Amino acid sequence: MNRPSPLTYAESGVDVEAGDQAVELMKQAVAQAQRPEVLGGLGGFAGMFDATALQGMTRPVLVTSTDGVGTKVAIAQALDRHESIGIDLVGMVVDHIVVCGAEPLFMTDYIACGQVVPERIAEIVGGIARGCELAGVALVGGETAEHPGLLEADEYDLAGAATGVVEHGFILGPDRVREGDVVLALASSGLHSNGFSLVRRAVSTAGLAWEQHVEDFGRTLAEEMLEPTRIYARLLLDLIAADGIDVHALSHVTGGGLAANLARVLPPGLLATVDRGTWTPPPVFDAVQQWGQVPRSDLERTLNMGVGFVVVLPADQADRANRHCRRSGVQAWVLGGVERLDPSAVDVVQGAKGIDGGAVRMVGGHRSWSRP
Repeated sequence: MNRPSPLTYAESGVDVEAGDQAVELMKQAVAQAQRPEVLGGLGGFAGMFDATALQGMTRPVLVTSTDGVGTKVAIAQALDRHESIGIDLVGMVVDHIVVCGAEPLFMTDYIACGQVVPERIAEIVGGIARGCELAGVALVGGETAEHPGLLEADEYDLAGAATGVVEHGFILGPDRVREGDVVLALASSGLHSNGFSLVRRAVSTAGLAWEQHVEDFGRTLAEEMLEPTRIYARLLLDLIAADGIDVHALSHVTGGGLAANLARVLPPGLLATVDRGTWTPPPVFDAVQQWGQVPRSDLERTLNMGVGFVVVLPADQADRANRHCRRSGVQAWVLGGVERLDPSAVDVVQGAKGIDGGAVRMVGGHRSWSRP
């Protein structure tokens, strides 16, 4: 009778030494994404954050969020370019927290892969660390899991979670929004990290190659697709704290598009009218529409259309807020205003994400668009 040879963990497809090497490679990058409150170092069973500062708050409310970057990772994997996908992760997680008016404090990440390639994992985590640095958030830990047989060797997915804090009396949301407020748009950096199942299908339908130069973009298709999600955290926290600016509500324009996400932060009985004629979406949105012959309604409920964040505030403070955003390097403009909702109104978006909130109506056409 033949005895089977001893089976090791490495022979099963999990390389513990490669994981340790990945941690060593990422240490320097993670060191740049710290705050004074962080206790301990990389490699512990859990991250620690000194919460002493919360003792000075009257009623501190902890805020948490978790997210991933969706199928955008498929493009990074196809091109073997992983330096920016971690920035996307931070933007998707941390900026959800700011919507409440909270300051994000710390973040952890999770990477599942078919095979640990230390250099690739270090590149991904380096992007996460860079994103945390941009957001002023500490990266206090994470996990890399090797799943041979479940994922192919070059496949991976990543997710993250973050925690922030806000004084109870300063929580932003629908209860602060008033009739007569205006909606201020903050420009996106491009597609961000939503709708890539549609985007990749449109690219495939058009028969395009990732490395081909696209004149309308002024760069390759790959460079446009992998443009990282803009991180708004520091800008928005400064805006909330600015003298003479009373931010009522914020909305992160992610899955579901502009109308659905804005409706989530409006109270029942109010309607925000968004005028498409106030801006021209960047060329990539027009390109996706043409490549896939995507109906405008589907495009708008899938992609951000050039608006990454919206701010709802009193009309007489819009100019001041606009200037503040532009000084921070982010283009801003007034999209429309908030009014009382007529019960007979049609063509409105309401009840998004299961929230019985306000309504949003999109009107007009984009300045350079003629397609229905």
